[in-house]
Amino acid sequence: MVNTTIKTTKSQEVFAAAQNLMPGGVSSPVRAFKSVGGQPIVFDRVKGAYIWDVDGNQYIDYVGTWGPAICGHAHPEVIAALHEALEKGTSFGAPSTLENVLAEMVIDAVPSIEMVRFVNSGTEACMGVLRLMRAFTKRDKIIKFEGCYHGHADTFLVKAGSGVATLGLPDSPGVPKAATSTTLTAPYNDLESVKALFEENRDEIAGVILEPVVGNAGFIAPDAGFLEGLRELTHEYGALLVFDEVMTGFRIAYGGAQEKFGVTPDLTTLGKVIGGGLPVGAYGGRRDIMSMVAPAGPVYQAGTLSGNPLAMTAGIKTLELLQKPGTYDYLERITKKLADGLLQIAKETGHAACGGQISAMFGLFFTSGPVHNYEDAKKSDTAKFGRFHRGMLERGVYLAPSQFEAGFTSFAHTEEDIDQTLTVARDVMSSL
Repeated sequence: MVNTTIKTTKSQEVFAAAQNLMPGGVSSPVRAFKSVGGQPIVFDRVKGAYIWDVDGNQYIDYVGTWGPAICGHAHPEVIAALHEALEKGTSFGAPSTLENVLAEMVIDAVPSIEMVRFVNSGTEACMGVLRLMRAFTKRDKIIKFEGCYHGHADTFLVKAGSGVATLGLPDSPGVPKAATSTTLTAPYNDLESVKALFEENRDEIAGVILEPVVGNAGFIAPDAGFLEGLRELTHEYGALLVFDEVMTGFRIAYGGAQEKFGVTPDLTTLGKVIGGGLPVGAYGGRRDIMSMVAPAGPVYQAGTLSGNPLAMTAGIKTLELLQKPGTYDYLERITKKLADGLLQIAKETGHAACGGQISAMFGLFFTSGPVHNYEDAKKSDTAKFGRFHRGMLERGVYLAPSQFEAGFTSFAHTEEDIDQTLTVARDVMSSL
């Protein structure tokens, strides 16, 4: 444990015990703080824009359970709706009206979605959409982008982002070569490399899947024309375009990245925000494609807890809250103030840095940049980020414990929270 100015005795005790009970002491790898040094803090409770750990320390939170907490943690209206739903039962394993309500909200909001299937995680959503795109096109190969993360299914663990990038892991042991032999990769923001793959694999590529705004290799925005170019290429070669909007859906705009950039894919995966903090995922798209999913069609996919009443309830209430006038204007304003402020402070304190934001999603790289793809992101000074992360943590600001993860704001964050964060950042960057 590094020297700390905050009391973390209980966190250390709990995490030490956890390491004997769970691999690495965590249920998901990036939580272990491997890339930033020290041990993780152990959460006790969350509310609004804040976290309290088991030692009683309070932090301003910019992880938001990795994106779902766009209304802030434990929003009173979401909690009230969940209390009411709990009285009716936690799981049905059968149809409920709540599924119809959330499905209609998703279909109304997301341009590409005419039908939707609910699942329990983003990984499940991406697994389902992969099988579907292959079945629909009768082709096996897919194109993904280096540093984009689409869950931990075998096919996607090729040059993946998120914890894979954070921990510097190669393609995972235990993944058969056959599982990844049909996965082609290209650098994000490089249309020519995608075109070359299509030329080399004519009539073999089922589709292209990508994070339209990368969040799992750090925050990386699409270059002008990139998404439009992918749409044209997939049309030209008879392939499908899939946006993985697990992170960007309902976050960078109510209708996601496809609304923000005006590019409509064939299929979309969702998660995080649409569950309001409960486990959820979904995939959807054109009616002719989605009609192939069982029991309407032959493509099998199932889940006991899919569409469970608690996740549906939290998702419905969260989307209702997001529809209130001015919500996205506010998210854009405070997040821009934070992202611009961090870059200005880095410049004034002599650190090479780049980054940016779109609506309630932001990032900061310790490199002169610009960062257009994962190779650019890897040029960042990860050791410096580790010191920055620890300094912010010890002064009450909780950031994602990886240079290769995006940050998130919520409409529970106040102007005062942003000001306090920038004050802390100046202090920390001045001492790096």
